[in-house]
Amino acid sequence: MGIDEYGGGQGPRPDVLVVTTNDVPGYRVREVVGEVFGLTVRSRHLGSQIGAGLKSMVGGELRGLTKTLVQTRNQAMERLVEQARARGANGVLAFRFDVTEAADVGTEVCAYGTAVVIEPVHTE
Repeated sequence: MGIDEYGGGQGPRPDVLVVTTNDVPGYRVREVVGEVFGLTVRSRHLGSQIGAGLKSMVGGELRGLTKTLVQTRNQAMERLVEQARARGANGVLAFRFDVTEAADVGTEVCAYGTAVVIEPVHTE
């Protein structure tokens, strides 16, 4: 699974296809396995909080926080894929992220969706 520094990506051919849609063109859902999720909570680093505070006064991207959030989302997605794979699924439909503050000490990121077994539709 190839994931770059500031974005997602599943590489050339993932064994668990994750999509935000409710279906996959050219495939049919053979079995709905059920809801799957990946959760992670990251605490804030004091240095990054100070840097973010200073940067917010002058404007611009908070690169350190952006990188941390991308890493956190990727970790949550990897956990979702692991859970789907462990339950015998080869796809996750209606994939979403939920991001919330966790008791003023960090950020909770939950990746969730519906695990399914999909198969190609054969048209002749």
